[in-house]
Amino acid sequence: MLKIIPLGGLGEIGLNMMAFECDETLFIVDNVLMFPEDYMLGVDVVIPDCHYVRQKRHKLSGIILTHAHEDHIGALPLLLKEVNAPIFGTAFTLGMVRHKLEEHELMSIASLHEIKPGEILKLGPFEIDFIRVGHSVVDGIGLAIKTPYGLIVHTGDFKITHTTIEGMATDINKFAECGRKGVLALLSDSTNVEKEGYTISEREISKTLDGVVADSKGRIIVALFASNINRIQQIIRIARERGKKIIFNGRSIETSVNIARGLGYIKIPDGLEIGIDQIDDYLDDEVIIITTGSQGEPMSALARIASGTHKKIKARREDTVILSSKFIPGNEKAIANIINRLYRRGAEVIYEKISDIHVSGHAFREELKMMISLTKPRYFVPIHGEYRHLVLHARLAEQVGIPRERVLLAENGRIIEFDENGGRLHEKKVTTGRVLVDGKGIGDVGRSVLKERRILSEEGLVVVNMAFDEETGIVIYGPEIVSRGFVFETETGHLLDDAQCVILEIVEDIGPEVPGRVKKIRARIQTSLRQYFYFAIKRRPVILPFIVEV
Repeated sequence: MLKIIPLGGLGEIGLNMMAFECDETLFIVDNVLMFPEDYMLGVDVVIPDCHYVRQKRHKLSGIILTHAHEDHIGALPLLLKEVNAPIFGTAFTLGMVRHKLEEHELMSIASLHEIKPGEILKLGPFEIDFIRVGHSVVDGIGLAIKTPYGLIVHTGDFKITHTTIEGMATDINKFAECGRKGVLALLSDSTNVEKEGYTISEREISKTLDGVVADSKGRIIVALFASNINRIQQIIRIARERGKKIIFNGRSIETSVNIARGLGYIKIPDGLEIGIDQIDDYLDDEVIIITTGSQGEPMSALARIASGTHKKIKARREDTVILSSKFIPGNEKAIANIINRLYRRGAEVIYEKISDIHVSGHAFREELKMMISLTKPRYFVPIHGEYRHLVLHARLAEQVGIPRERVLLAENGRIIEFDENGGRLHEKKVTTGRVLVDGKGIGDVGRSVLKERRILSEEGLVVVNMAFDEETGIVIYGPEIVSRGFVFETETGHLLDDAQCVILEIVEDIGPEVPGRVKKIRARIQTSLRQYFYFAIKRRPVILPFIVEV
């Protein structure tokens, strides 16, 4: 029996991870992370629960990476610390992975294997053919997986449009060839199923960018995703044609450009690139700066430019700042703050809501229909998207001619089975979920900790310090009350003074002769102060009494 187990990415954006299992062989596609949601206070990143992979580590034959975006390779260092297996990816993807593993000092245990579209990889009973797909990062691939029960096609993240880098467009002929051979099941990206028509051509984006550059009287500052090599090459071409110099600023963008340049995916004419230290040697209208921070990241180069803390670049009048990327949900406020700061400094800001300066890397509805028509699958499985995206993609497949009973609408953990009798969703689910990473801690922050952090963030903290004489039970220190994030002590001193009275009444009520006195006083203080503060100002701070006997 062939099992396909989605461990992340079905019912959510990000966390894309899928296991393929047959006989004694298991391999996984992508190993990913997502950025924390608003309620995950203090959390750095979120990774999928890899319990199933750890449980089956004796079967794990490989990790295949479809492309170099963080939501597909980001959790790899954390996985390798628990299970090790050969890692397969295209040249640019492995370049980005190598850099990530070096930062985590894991290159000594990693086994990286470069793959190319058209090559065949054999893992146990599986034969995997790699198909070039166009995306917002170069070197993306889809998978044609030959299994004992038929051919499975996994699109990866894709769109069907031309790119500015030769050889990086989706190979529709190869997908059509799969269709002619017969496809048992198509697993297709659902991210943009709500968008009608086709994605905008990169050529249209290039025209818009060229027009912005032509109309600008000062410096051009372009903020984008560091991995968007297509867009960077477009800007390089525009700079060459307009007689401008290019400056790369930001660690991540410098890293990705160096990797892409070494592979020949970026071509920079001699003399076009200058260093950040040379910026004052040129007139403002002779410079284009390519940088990071399009998502409002607080420590990014663009954020420092907007706040005036960047050592080399200060935003000023006649500067034009282009945010050439999508606003990722959850980042809108941070991005808006940066845009406002840039406007205050006199710069002009161009972003996707007012101009076509970005195109999604995910297929729109007509392209999704085309993929189904090309591959002609017997079964259809929507992947990569929130639940509404999966449902809409399932309905789209029915419109194209896939019978409803052959559309397998799965969620994370739901096993998809194939055997001689066809495909089905198994009633059993495997363990999945989200693991929160906070600093060096992995999985040690759960719901209870998040709840405590939320209460602290909303209500604040009140600490009570007291000391008793162990023999007499008399208060020899305190009660001292310290608040953090609760009230301004100078503004509402009476509130804390009254709280001291509440505490002293409790101490007087529970005399020295009462067994377990300190424990009972501590519990009463927590209850009484919580009630008092709510009665006085309708707040419920966290109460922490520290009482010692000396």
